[in-house]
Amino acid sequence: MERLIVFALVGLAAQVVDGSLGMAYGVTSSTLLLAAGIAPAAASASVHLAEIGTTAVSGFSHWRFGNVDWGVVARIAAPGAVGAFLGANVLTSLSTEAATPWMALILLALGVYIVTRFVFRRPPRVVPGVRPRTALLAPLGLFAGFVDATGGGGWGPVATPTLLSSGKLDPRRVIGSVSAAEFAVTVAASIGFITALGTQGVEPSIVLALLAGGVVAAPFAAYLVRRLSLPILGALVGGVILVTNTRTLVRTFDVERAWVYVVLGLVWAALVVLAVRKSRANKAAAAAEAAAAADEPEEDPAVTPA
Repeated sequence: MERLIVFALVGLAAQVVDGSLGMAYGVTSSTLLLAAGIAPAAASASVHLAEIGTTAVSGFSHWRFGNVDWGVVARIAAPGAVGAFLGANVLTSLSTEAATPWMALILLALGVYIVTRFVFRRPPRVVPGVRPRTALLAPLGLFAGFVDATGGGGWGPVATPTLLSSGKLDPRRVIGSVSAAEFAVTVAASIGFITALGTQGVEPSIVLALLAGGVVAAPFAAYLVRRLSLPILGALVGGVILVTNTRTLVRTFDVERAWVYVVLGLVWAALVVLAVRKSRANKAAAAAEAAAAADEPEEDPAVTPA
């Protein structure tokens, strides 16, 4: 029972992260399941089965709020589903010993990307009202779906920032469309895992615990994002992913040393400090802009310039 409570908390934490950053449910869940000793293929399969429920709720919610561009969904979901199905078959064809470092490397790379994206980079400038072309969406969906299945997560970290940085879609429609398309990707990955793996190693209790935690956390994600800035959330989440998967790699290659964990802890602390400073700087800049706008005198419409 205690084990199921832990997995429910994993699902809860992952959904809070995903709801706050628009990504990383699979990355966070898979990282923590691997740390708990679950085999890579079983961990990814469990996460994707649980995500069938969470992505359905997320996609429906975004549709109700008008955040979904169905043209984008149609062109990214189909190749994403194909990539996810292929990725599931690739992962299940690997032995547990071979898959563990492979999956840890993918998750580690995604952790680095999350930290870079939210702690060090500025938000991209987006031109609203423009739809990305199929030439971008199709290969992006295929690659993101493959990474999502083989890494136990990665659809959001790959697809969402790429579309945001393209500057061709309103940010809320990026999040909504990627979330809606993720349902098809999750279903395809789950079918791939069940076809290749069957039910071997997949415990329904783990899936239900992850799902229950995610459903409970969903209403609180919006509240959290108003309290914690994106740089701080990115540093906290990215730090967990970096530390946990580096630990997996050093154990796999038998180079585990105490100083490695000291360095990881210091790096994580430094990331949090940088994120806090960036958050404060962003708030100060926003306050200065608001003050400047308030002090700017309004033009008298009756006065016509010569």
